[in-house]
Amino acid sequence: MRGEASWVCGVDEAGRGPWAGPVFAAAVILSSAAVMVGLDDSKKLTARQRDCLEPRIKAEAIAWGVASASVEEIETLNILQATGLAMRRAVDQLSVRPVHALVDGNYAFRLPCPVRTVINGDALHPEISAASILAKTARDRLMVEMDARYPGYGFADHKGYGVPAHAEALRRLGPCTIHRASFRPIQTIIASRVDRHIQD
Repeated sequence: MRGEASWVCGVDEAGRGPWAGPVFAAAVILSSAAVMVGLDDSKKLTARQRDCLEPRIKAEAIAWGVASASVEEIETLNILQATGLAMRRAVDQLSVRPVHALVDGNYAFRLPCPVRTVINGDALHPEISAASILAKTARDRLMVEMDARYPGYGFADHKGYGVPAHAEALRRLGPCTIHRASFRPIQTIIASRVDRHIQD
């Protein structure tokens, strides 16, 4: 096991791009001796693979944390700042304090410890891969719950991303409370619905 002086956490997010739902983030510290077969960028894994890896990561990690920033926070702060907020909350949940964080991407979010950004880090560092998986599985689970609460949008299938079926549901039903109304595609669809209503 790593000594306290070398504890490093991997940090990644899930849900910056969707039109609906919170943005999630996770932070994970792994033992240098741990060999977890199958870790990879969550987007390269199937849902079944992610679901199988999630309990293993939680059981074998030295520490892990998963957190989110709400749609209201996304609308108030903007998606970039809300992502940073979710990451800070995830790192704050860790039961041990990391000496620094490896964050996927090229933006150095302000976290409770020093940050090093790593482009494609979720494919290069197991800590970031693990964080990617935990953030993705947590968010996907919530969006399945939101599908039952807000039927008709297909959240269980597309998880809030801007696929054609989601756009069609928005044109038909209008946005619900978990849609990110400040996002341009949502504003465009709302405007088209208003125009159509005026014409009718």
